[in-house]
Amino acid sequence: MNDSTQCNLPIFLWPFYAVWRLLTFVLKVIGRLVSALLGIGLMIAGVAVTLSVVGAPLSIPLASLGFLLLIRALF
Repeated sequence: MNDSTQCNLPIFLWPFYAVWRLLTFVLKVIGRLVSALLGIGLMIAGVAVTLSVVGAPLSIPLASLGFLLLIRALF
């Protein structure tokens, strides 16, 4: 183990540290899920509006934003 993985944490603070780590993990997973769902929704909306020629200038950036959100959620 290298120095960055060692944690000099007093034993009485360990339960708070464990709860904090669990909370950050859950929030990270929920954030990725919301980002992926929002990205898919924006892509679907962008493609649907692109079918009308009038909305194409606004919907192409909308679909690309959705695609970028989906890529961000995956990686």
